[in-house]
Amino acid sequence: MITPGMSAPRGTPETDAWWRDAVIYQIYPRSFADGDDNGTGDLIGVTRRIGHLADLGVDAVWLSPFYPSPMADGGYDVADYRDVDPRFGSLDDFDALVEAAHGRGIRIYIDIVPNHTSSAHPWFQAALAAPKGSPERDRYVFRDGIGPSGERPPSNWASRFGGSAWSRTPDGQWYLHLFHQDQPDLNWSNPEVRAEFDDILRFWCRRGVDGFRIDVAYAMVKDLNEPLRDVVMVPSHADEVTANPDHPFLDRPEVRDIHREWRRILDGFTPPRVAIGEIWLPTDRRLRYLGPDKLHQAFDFDFLLCPWDAAAYRAVIEEAVDGATAAGSVPTWVLGNHDTVRPASKFGLPPGTDLTSWLMSDGTAPPADPALGLRRARAAALLQLALPGAAYIYQGEELGLPEVADLSPEQLQDPVWERSGHTAKGRDGCRVPIPWEKSGPSLGFGRAAGWLPQPEGWSELSVAAQTGDPGSTLEMYRAALRARRALSSGTRFTWDRELNVGDVLAFRRDDHLILVNTGSAPVPLPPGEVVVASADLPPYELPGDAAVWLRTG
Repeated sequence: MITPGMSAPRGTPETDAWWRDAVIYQIYPRSFADGDDNGTGDLIGVTRRIGHLADLGVDAVWLSPFYPSPMADGGYDVADYRDVDPRFGSLDDFDALVEAAHGRGIRIYIDIVPNHTSSAHPWFQAALAAPKGSPERDRYVFRDGIGPSGERPPSNWASRFGGSAWSRTPDGQWYLHLFHQDQPDLNWSNPEVRAEFDDILRFWCRRGVDGFRIDVAYAMVKDLNEPLRDVVMVPSHADEVTANPDHPFLDRPEVRDIHREWRRILDGFTPPRVAIGEIWLPTDRRLRYLGPDKLHQAFDFDFLLCPWDAAAYRAVIEEAVDGATAAGSVPTWVLGNHDTVRPASKFGLPPGTDLTSWLMSDGTAPPADPALGLRRARAAALLQLALPGAAYIYQGEELGLPEVADLSPEQLQDPVWERSGHTAKGRDGCRVPIPWEKSGPSLGFGRAAGWLPQPEGWSELSVAAQTGDPGSTLEMYRAALRARRALSSGTRFTWDRELNVGDVLAFRRDDHLILVNTGSAPVPLPPGEVVVASADLPPYELPGDAAVWLRTG
């Protein structure tokens, strides 16, 4: 077992706050690297590819769930929070990965999934076998239904995967699942649930984990007073809490008491551990989760959702920087993750494209412009990496991978496909195994074909193909991460009042001037030494849909 003393070297207040300007690389283990050649990525594969992450220059790795799971939701249905699914390896393999990462100066984050367990979790199996009103059922949210025989769900609450958030058990009661029916929600009013997760955090901290990404960090506590309140259902959680300010199961104030207890646990380790929340809420409500006694960070999804428009970016950036600073935190910049369409495709679509409909058309309606999408994604990456605060990169973004929009119905494994009645493909298109080599049955992912097929043409997007090519997306990321280390930490930056107009974003960090042109026409390029650029630069011009860092001091 890895002990706290084997964590990545730190030890002063300055280095204990490393997370404030860190670059964290998200790994979806199933799709990163296959170490045992069975078609599924695993922890051995991650360990073998740790050199790629060190060469890239990231500060930490965030591992999506690797716990024992029936995989009803890609591993976010956890059956055992203190072990590794045999598909991904063993606890020994996890310890070896932590040791290898720490040996290269890379810290490790893992996912904690506290809103729900798998239906295969021993607790839920015990609840199904126990009678109504039993202690076993009180760990979850069981309720009688409405109607003469309880034939209707207890409320109108909806699953984010489609359909009702309630499923009926053989004895007639209903249980709550805000996501898949095989992901029953825990009852966070139960002290046993709270004690269990306190211990889970300590377990992984003792194994050398440096931080935690908290899944659905704003939806754990529910108002379960009878009668349960119906809500106005809208497409997103952020809109839903706006329509229902006192929401019965989202953004309850009691959830922040849980985070305070977790912060005390994390601060009790040497060095202190870090927590970032997945919080799909409006900015003013998201900021309530941050502070010296709460979470360290929360994802700013407004940046991810922002259209390719300079004015929109200005507003998002200013709000994020000002809000995080006031909360005693830092902004967290993210372009994509395991749940969203890849930026290299999204940026190549007309403004306002409905991405669900686009995926249902196999990526043909409307047609994407791959060259434009990649060009903008590269520029957006340089914007992301130049901004003050922490940056999160999803695996494959450094290769410029596009969304695989044409997966067939037979290939889809995301539960969204079935739960939506085949009206939404889901998230498999951003989870296709990444290419490492120019050839092989899965382009170096493993010696066998991967669990999802890679498109033709991905050979030229592989790590091997891009390494050493100065014009490649991979080498641009490597150069940007090297250059980023020259920027001072903290959240301060200044807009350049003269240049920051129209389609151009312009701001200064130390002696660097960062320019992003979101328009299609070139703009004059000020004097300065080019540090890194997202496109070839003609003399004295910054082309459209491009970005550059200049050293002007």
